[in-house]
Amino acid sequence: MKLIRLVGLVSSVLIGQMPSVIYAAEVFSAAESPVSKDDDALFQDIPSVYDASKYDQKVTKAPPGSTSVVTADEIKKWGYRTFGDVLNSLKGFYNTNDRNYGYAGARGFGLPSDYNSRLLLMIDGHRINNNIFDSFDTSEGFPVDLNVIDRIEVIRGPSSSLYGTNAFFGVINIITKRGRDQQGANVNASYGSNNAYKTNVSYGDRFKNGLETFISGTFYNSDGFKNLYYNEFDSPTTNNGWSVGNDAEQSRKLIAKAAFGDFSIEGVFSKRYKDIPTASFGTVFNSHELRTADETTFVEFKYDHTFENQLNLKSKLSYNHIRYAGIYPANYGTPDLPNVVLNQDMANGEWWRADLEANKVIFEDHRISMGGQFQDNFHQNQTNYDLETYLDVKAKTYQWGIFLQDDYEITKSLSLNAGVRYDYFSTYGDTLNPRAGLTYKPWESSAIKLLYGTAFRAPNQFELNYTSSNIRHSQDLKPERLQTLELILEHNFTSQLRAEFNLFKTDINDIILSKSVGDGFTQYQNAANVDSHGVEVQLENNWLNGWQGRISYSWQQTKDKATHQVLNNSPEHMVKFNLIAPLWADKVFLGFETQYMSGRRTRDDGDILHSHNIDDHVVSNLTVFTQKWIKGLELSGGVYNLFDQRYLDPTSAAFKQDGIPQDSLTFRVKASLDF
Repeated sequence: MKLIRLVGLVSSVLIGQMPSVIYAAEVFSAAESPVSKDDDALFQDIPSVYDASKYDQKVTKAPPGSTSVVTADEIKKWGYRTFGDVLNSLKGFYNTNDRNYGYAGARGFGLPSDYNSRLLLMIDGHRINNNIFDSFDTSEGFPVDLNVIDRIEVIRGPSSSLYGTNAFFGVINIITKRGRDQQGANVNASYGSNNAYKTNVSYGDRFKNGLETFISGTFYNSDGFKNLYYNEFDSPTTNNGWSVGNDAEQSRKLIAKAAFGDFSIEGVFSKRYKDIPTASFGTVFNSHELRTADETTFVEFKYDHTFENQLNLKSKLSYNHIRYAGIYPANYGTPDLPNVVLNQDMANGEWWRADLEANKVIFEDHRISMGGQFQDNFHQNQTNYDLETYLDVKAKTYQWGIFLQDDYEITKSLSLNAGVRYDYFSTYGDTLNPRAGLTYKPWESSAIKLLYGTAFRAPNQFELNYTSSNIRHSQDLKPERLQTLELILEHNFTSQLRAEFNLFKTDINDIILSKSVGDGFTQYQNAANVDSHGVEVQLENNWLNGWQGRISYSWQQTKDKATHQVLNNSPEHMVKFNLIAPLWADKVFLGFETQYMSGRRTRDDGDILHSHNIDDHVVSNLTVFTQKWIKGLELSGGVYNLFDQRYLDPTSAAFKQDGIPQDSLTFRVKASLDF
């Protein structure tokens, strides 16, 4: 009943367009909101996406897959604090957190603590998934601050035919601001619950000689929740279940970029420290020494030129570095050993990467894209030790791939997108992945897409080589493989009202999981095959007077083929509603969102595939944003988990807890000044 009432309420709001309230808004906004009567205006505000086909396309020009674009303006008005907040608002995506890292789930697949290796993340087209864990963090460990983002492009579905490994369930490209977007300096600061404060300083401009620069630095610090209770540790020997003062966090981020003509350079650095209150991996509970540190660095040189014959050529060369260090206090319970032993867990990865891509329209109705990449992983080092050394691996590997794609406009209303990519990995060999999409546009405002695609995820160095006091070395790991068939229906009812319907069927084979092998040991194995199918529906409206709304519903079932059990952390139902309401012309806005998620299974006795359910939940967030009262000044205040919903996120075998309690009601205030 909770789900039905929520769907009914938000649907009536969006479709009915709240006539009485909108009338009041129009009184304030009439001077700023002229209505275009030109039919050509139907698609004028629809954003472009690049990562769907490796060249710019309007969303309505039917790039392969279901697409979403989140703008800097939406990030501000909905008060998003982390990349995980953004993902939680998008159709089919969900974010979980174990109070150390944030994890993204997509279309019902989000095994706890999988380190996001089944989504490809890029920053300005640069691959972020690293060469040891294939990972990225959706919380404060995300490499760039949300203040420097111009827009976020999300493409759902397999994209290995263009991008190779990790493009399993989708591709996310973070487009950061350029000098022309900033045109001067900006200082912004925020303060919130748990003594959380952030400062960001940016400068950017485009000069008369054509040089364009942008630089931004961010510092964040939070004390975290002072007291966190875990029932599983409710014993006098473990402080009666209370973890006190073990949730602090700190991060530093820097991005710098410059462009002149066809040449550009970009560098990103981020470092994050996080205390861990959960006693994960069997560590000592309520220890002030349990923490992780993560560092990401890359520098990339780019050349992008379009010749007179309209051949576009892009080349990139980058240096990349990641570093991870974890301190895990352990008590081995042996009389002749110290009460607490500090286990040191470290990883250090470095790699060079070169990319070359070209695309050109030939014969008027074919756009050919082709290219290749080479990656030299010259440092893939992992270490784990305390009283003895369990792991000391210094690996070197390489990988390369080539792709070819044709966008063929068969008629004005029918087009075919077909591509294939070949990849070779020195660790296991080669793989070939095709993708094809047929798009029919019966009207300019509608599109019907039928898509077939395959994808793979190569076993990473952590899965291949990691060993410890309770983890055995893996044997003969194979890549994970995926096949998807998807039907997408899109229709623009008006220049503001757009609907999308998705029906998908996905088969996933050879999923790599940590499995028990007896004697208290686990091992990474190709341990499961999964069937996933579902439906997604979305309706969004952008009114001319500044109102903006979106509602989506997702239904999916993701099951183990052998047991027919639903996977862990796989919600069957998700409903999401987002609204931006102009309270005073274009000066004051209310941003509201609410998200429903059905119950999910969580791990049981170390089995991360099958176990029991945790409850469903509804979380709502509210933000008031104001601008243009004083030139260059923006102010906002947000309340998160508005109704103080108490809920859990599922856990992996690394935890004693069945679920990790998520944040209760929190707040944040923020000020931003351009000058």
